[in-house]
Amino acid sequence: MALLQYLPRVDLARSEIVDRGIEVQASFSTLCAVEYMKSHNIAPHIIRRVLLQPAQRRSAARVMHKN
Repeated sequence: MALLQYLPRVDLARSEIVDRGIEVQASFSTLCAVEYMKSHNIAPHIIRRVLLQPAQRRSAARVMHKN
């Protein structure tokens, strides 16, 4: 199994939308989270990865936001 390489998040606003989408999924449903992220123009491949493959998510401790 290959190790995943992550690029640092550079867009704080979009990062917060994705994080909120993950919270929506946990509180309501995956469908609600998909619709939330779609309404904020998050790319479909990002939505799929973060909602359907949680093991591939970046952990908050490994992510550094750049402004």
